[in-house]
This record gives sequence, structure tokens and C-alpha cells, in this order.
Amino acid sequence: MRKIIPLFIAICSSYEAFAQYLYPPTKTVDSSDTYFGVTYKDPYRWLEYIKEPQAVTWFKQQATFTDSVLNKLDGRDELIAEWKQVDKQFPIFYRDFIYENGRLFYRKTMTGESFAKLYYRDGMNGKEELLFDPTTYIPGKTLSLQSFTPSHDGKKIGFVYSEKGAEIGTLKVMMVDTKQFLLDSISPSIGIGSWTFDNKAFSYSSMKSGDNKDPTSRLNAKAKLHILGNELSEDDDFFSSTSYPALNIDPKMHPFIFFDEDSKDYIFAGLGSTQKELTRYYAPAGQLKSKNLSWKSLCQASDKLVHLEYVNNDVYAISHNDAPNYKIVATSLANPDWANAVTIAAEKPDWTVKNFIHTKDYLLIVYSDGINYHLSKYDFKTKITSNVKLPYSGTIGIDCINTRTNNYSLYITSWIKPYTEYNYDAETDVFVPSSFNKPFIYPVAYSDLQVEDVQVKGHDGAMIPFTIIYKKGIRKDGSNVCMLEGYGAYGSSLNPHFDYFKNSLAARGVVIAIAHVRGGSEKGETWHKAGFKTSKPNTWKDFISCAEYLIANGYTSPQKLAGIGISAGGILISRAITERPDLFAAAICDVGAANAMRSEFTANGPGNIPEFGTVKDSTECKALYEMDGMQHVIKGTKFPAVICVGGWNDSRVPAWEPGKFAAALQNASTSGKPILMKVNYDSGHFTEDRNLTMANFASQYAFVLWQCGDPDFQPKK
Repeated sequence: MRKIIPLFIAICSSYEAFAQYLYPPTKTVDSSDTYFGVTYKDPYRWLEYIKEPQAVTWFKQQATFTDSVLNKLDGRDELIAEWKQVDKQFPIFYRDFIYENGRLFYRKTMTGESFAKLYYRDGMNGKEELLFDPTTYIPGKTLSLQSFTPSHDGKKIGFVYSEKGAEIGTLKVMMVDTKQFLLDSISPSIGIGSWTFDNKAFSYSSMKSGDNKDPTSRLNAKAKLHILGNELSEDDDFFSSTSYPALNIDPKMHPFIFFDEDSKDYIFAGLGSTQKELTRYYAPAGQLKSKNLSWKSLCQASDKLVHLEYVNNDVYAISHNDAPNYKIVATSLANPDWANAVTIAAEKPDWTVKNFIHTKDYLLIVYSDGINYHLSKYDFKTKITSNVKLPYSGTIGIDCINTRTNNYSLYITSWIKPYTEYNYDAETDVFVPSSFNKPFIYPVAYSDLQVEDVQVKGHDGAMIPFTIIYKKGIRKDGSNVCMLEGYGAYGSSLNPHFDYFKNSLAARGVVIAIAHVRGGSEKGETWHKAGFKTSKPNTWKDFISCAEYLIANGYTSPQKLAGIGISAGGILISRAITERPDLFAAAICDVGAANAMRSEFTANGPGNIPEFGTVKDSTECKALYEMDGMQHVIKGTKFPAVICVGGWNDSRVPAWEPGKFAAALQNASTSGKPILMKVNYDSGHFTEDRNLTMANFASQYAFVLWQCGDPDFQPKK
């Protein structure tokens, strides 16, 4: 009996811990794929058929169950109330300025509004006119403005609106002076490419359908030209695999054409995907009416160019050809020769080129030292480059709405300093407060924060940039709740920016940490490629190294640490917790790509193959298996608490990816910690609706803070 009783008690205790969450039942099926002699089981494949009644029912049951758990938590509603109070203090916010023929077009969000509206004015200081209000356009519909493009004469404007956070919507055209809609309407649409210079037509991308649940909806897309007043059936296919088969356009690529005011002698075309290296073509503008253009290659992916700007008869580019930290080069449009291009800004050993734009007399060049940004300007006349002293350090963004002047709009933000916008004159180097967006003073409590930027040694000796934000005076004794976030994909960096959602938590004593893992470009193209396809494990291993650093240095402990991965960061977080479940108390997989082996079979998946790979290649297939969080869920493991989040209208990562991961965890974990699947039926990948955004993130944060033991976020008594 002495040997049996302890075993019986242990079994009962484990069962009671596991049984405290009675999840909606999730069936498994005998489904699998065999690639290159290896069989990969997929027992939750049925959830991919997201239109089928059984899948619809499962997601609704999971959403109801998740809400029943989250609704019992203290702290969540208080967090929303705090954020809304902060939101009420925001000044009016203007963005996305476009200047055409003396008219300024822009989005504007009033204090307390959830959605931006479209406005214009004649001149910078003219009377403001409302053009489009998505909140009133169709009564009873939750619409948002996706994009807009005015004609070159400023008399017409095309824009796309969509519903419930979807990124694909309906394109309409309006006469600006009368605010009357033309009959022209295109759906589905992702926006206007650009207007022809006679202002009678515009380019757009034509796709099979806007169904985000149809994996073939974006294949074999066409770049078309629509002449105002014509039927859509009359629109000419100007650039696609059908119209130009000799170009061998991959069906997965997204073709587009555009016209550039700074280089009116040409029509430009390109192929879009997640691949950073650009593929562009061009043809003489005079051939537009012939409908049979002699496209000439401007650059191919092998040229290693990641950004282009056209200035009269020259083209400028960011290149990583023999320059992993990037350089800026230029060549002639008449006879482009990238192998012998002129170097405008040579590669720097410790800084990477992030962006550049041009005005009448200058190139403004943005660099990053891995965390903070720096600014230089190149003078077209003198060919001299000089540094520009910024008002303070952080992330900067630059824009020039009229390239016939030297006037820029420039903003700066950092982890603990809010967005501040300036007007900058490149000729005089003078910064003055913005004519539009005014600075905002956040609550005093948010200012009591400090930032540490450190380097963490990774599993293979690589030094990982790491940012830690916390309230001044905290004790580094392992007692702090910590939220650690990472991304690591597409060469996108997690740049310093003021996030008052997270900073409100830091003001409460929560440590906020940002791991600048490989797969981003904090250290240039080498850093990107070191977390790419077969080298992707570095992404989550870097994240794990940063978690270990936090624990070893007393910022937190495994019982207090939560990990966060969003979108492609779903690979990072799903693999971090399946590889090291002991390091984390909780995790958030928000619209996360947690089923990498199946991602290419989604509507958005084919375009992601250049970044992650395909199961049709033996080496890349193995790499995708390594990235796949669901494939690494092992039954009987004590997993941390996890909240997976899916957007029902998401056209990038369908809800079934985080859904399948949640299902696998619910059926496998023996920790007794909750595994939740939250479904946002009123949003897509994200949403512009501030109220929905606040509710979404407050629920996620309340969940992990509860599981990390924060006393303010516990079940209501």
C-alpha cells in the first residue's frame, strides 16, 4: 500500500489540475502529408476547412469558452478604462499626406474617434473639406478607409474601404469638387496603383476573389488599367503572366504597374511578394496606348536592391550587393547598369541604411545603429553627404509631399518618448514644430521609466541586441512579472516606439523586454538571412537566450515570464514554448503563423514562400517542419498557459493557424494551465477600431498577467 497510495495521489492531483478547464471537445482525424519519404501527421487538418459547419462551430465554442474565462478576470476592464482616458487626451492626428496640383489630401482622426476620415484642402493652409466618412457611408456597417490615391490634377480621388478589419475591399472614385461618386467601382480591391498623367485612367491589381479562405484567390493576378466610365470587362491586362508569357511571371507573384511624377517618360511595372529584393520593369510612356509594351528589365532579384526612387532620368537604390549593411547607388534609366552603378552612400561598418527619400536638391538618408536612428543628407549639386543633428534619439520617419521643394515632414519616437513631429527644411537644417500633429504629454506615471539596451550572447555566440524597459527603482530579485516580445521575419526590425499600452504596464512594475532576434534587420541583411528559411531556428533560439538573460540577471523568473509573438512572430513564440516550455509561465500567439508547413496553402501563403520556403523543396520542407509549432506539440508536456488569437477576416494568417496550435496544446498539455483560443469576429489581421484594439490587447495582457501571478489580474471573487 505504501507504494500504491503516493502514486494514486499523484495521479489524482495531476487529473484535477488538468480537468479544471473543460475545453470544448476537439476531434482528431487521420490526416497526414508525405514529403520526400517523411510522413507528417496533421490530426487537426479539418479546422482548415473554416467555412464548414463543424469548423465554424468549433471556433464559436472556443470563442465563447475563452470569453467566459477572460470575463472573470480583474484588471482587464480597468486597463481598458485607463487606455481610454489616455486616448481622450490625444490631439487630432493627421497622416498619409499626398500633395497633388496644389491640393493636400490626408487622413484625420479626431480625439476620441476610432476611425480615420478622408479630407483635403487647397494649399497647406486652405479650408479643410471632408471627403469620405467610413462610419456613415453604409448605415449599420463597420467600415474603415484602407487606402486612397488622388489624380495628378487633384480633381478626382480613388479610395478603398473595407469591412470588419478586412484588408481587401471596394474601390470607389469621387469627384473632389462636387464630392459625387462616379459609377466606377471595383471589388475585390487592394487599392489604386496610380493614375495616368492625363487623369483619365488608373492602374489596379485584379485578383480572382477577395475570399481570405480561398488559397487560390491571389494566384495569377493581373495588373490592369481602368479607363473611367468603361465597363470592368473592357479593362486591359497590361502586365501579367497571361499578357506577357515571355517574362515567366511566377503565379505566386503579385504584378503591378505604376506611373511616377518624377520620371514621366516611363511606365513602371513590378512583381510583389515578401522577397525584399526587387524585380522591376519599365517601358516608354508613349507605348501606353498601344497596349503592347516592350517591357525592359530595370532590376532583378539578383541585383540585390531593396528600395528604388526615380529622379528624372536616373534611378537611386538601396543595395546589399557586397554590402550587408546596405549602400545607396545610382544608375541611368536610359541604360541601367547595376554592376557599375555609382555609389552615393557607401556602406557603414556599424550602421545600416533603413530608408531614403528625395526632394528637389537632396537625398535624405536614414540609418540605424541597431536600435536608434540617424539622419544624413546628400546634396545632388555638390555630391557631399553631411550628418543632420536630430532633436533627440529614437526611431525617425521622413516624408516629402512635394519633391519640387526641400521641405520634409519628420517624426521621432522612442521607447519612452512619445511621437513628436517636425517640419524640416533640408536647405537650412532647421526643425520647427509640425504644422499639423502636435506633441502629446502622457501621464506622469509613464515618464518614470528607463531603458536598457544590452547585447545578449546567443546559443552560437552571436550577440543579440536586447531592449529592457522598466520602472525606475525595481528590484532585480526575480520577483517581477515580465513580458518578452520578439518577431524576427522579413528583415523587419522592432524599432523604438512609444507604446502606451505596454508602458502603462511598465508603470505598474511589469518589465517590458524586446528581443531583436535574427530574421529582422537590426544588424543588416546578414541578420535577416541568419533567421531565414534553413537558419530560422536562430529566431526562436535568440528569443530563448534573451529569456535566459532576464532570468539570470534577476529581472524575472520562469514563474513570472510571458512570451509574445504576433503574426510571423507566431513561429517564434510557438517554437520557443515547444522547445523550452519550462522557461515561460504564459505566452501570447496573436494572429500567429503557428503551422508553418501549411502556411503556403493559405490565400496569402504563396507570396511568403521567398521568406520561409516551400514543402516542395526537400531542404526547405525540413526547415518548415522545424518552424512549425503545431508539429512540435508533444502530448504529456507541461506547457505554459497560452492564449492564441485569430482574426476571422484575416487575409494574412487565417484563424485556423493559431486555432490548430491551440487545439493541439489543449489535447496535449498536462500542466493544468489554461490554453485559450480567442476569436475576433470583427477584425482581420488587425483593425483600425481603437475600441476593439484596446479590448483585444487588454484581454491578452490580463490573461498572461494573471498566469504570471500579478495580484491585480486575478479571477474576480
